[in-house]
Order: sequence, then C-alpha cells, then structure tokens
Amino acid sequence: MAEPTTDKVYNVLFLCTGNSARSVIAEALINKEGQGRFKGYSAGSMPKGQVNSHALALVTALGFSAEDFRSKSWDEFARPGAPPLDFVITVCDNAAGEVCPVWPGQPMTAHWGVPDPAAVQGSPAEQAAAFAEAAKQLGARIRLFLTLPLSTIDAMSLQNALKEIGATDDQKRSDR
Repeated sequence: MAEPTTDKVYNVLFLCTGNSARSVIAEALINKEGQGRFKGYSAGSMPKGQVNSHALALVTALGFSAEDFRSKSWDEFARPGAPPLDFVITVCDNAAGEVCPVWPGQPMTAHWGVPDPAAVQGSPAEQAAAFAEAAKQLGARIRLFLTLPLSTIDAMSLQNALKEIGATDDQKRSDR
C-alpha cells in the first residue's frame, strides 16, 4: 500500500565524531534517494574541519558538488534557528556513546554503526574500496528507512524499525 501523499519533508541528521566520511556520505545518499521527501544533514561531535577526499569522490559521483559538503560541529543543529530534526542517526560507535546536545524538534534517534573507512590503512585502492563498502552499507540502510510508512506508523513501531535497520548488516556478519 502506498504511503499517503504529504508535503512534509523529514529532516535527518547523521552524526559521526569527525564528520569527515560516513556521516557526509549518508547525508548525500539520503538527499539523493529521498527525492525531496527527506533533507539530510551531517555533523560531528569533534569535526575534523575537512571532508575526507574519498568521501568527496563518492558524493561527487552521486551528482553533488564537493562544495555542498563541509565538516561541522553538531552544535550548529542545537542552536536557535536550526532546522527542526525528525531523526538523528549516529553512524559511528564513538558518537553513539557520547552525550548529544538537545535537538530542536525532539527527533527520534537511532544508531547505524558502520566501520570507519577513513581508518583503513593500505593502498589508495584499498582505501577507496573501504569507502565504497561504507557507502553500500549506508545506502542499504537508507533505502530500508525510505520504505517506512512514516506518516502512518506509531512511534514505538518506528523506533523499533529504526533499531532493526541499524542491526541489519551486523546480523548478516554474525550469521557468517
């Protein structure tokens, strides 16, 4: 059954400690795949100040300009005038364990941990492969998220669904 038509745009903030790779990739993916129904943002608790070059290569491959992305503090999204958030999703284990600011909009939260591709040592090809894998995992989770009937699902069911999405790849790895 198709979700009822709504003009609501859902604001989704992806968090990571450095805001240089995973959260930036997730921001780009939801902005592309959300087709105007979702507005993605990214931030970090301790931003590195620049976006990783491999992450920039991925977002430009999605059709975005590298200038559309910057490494920024999560404090920007807790200030007056910040967009009201519907969802805040951590994509690294460090950020998931930190005490977050109070977000405007009382968003629903979830943790979708993905291994840090920026931590991969090796050749440029091995590093690029790690970023491609992170993008693949994030893309799969975002596509599952986009199928949820947000306008009709109750809060508890939605929270459970968000948690299950975050566990999808972890479960597959533990089944091996």
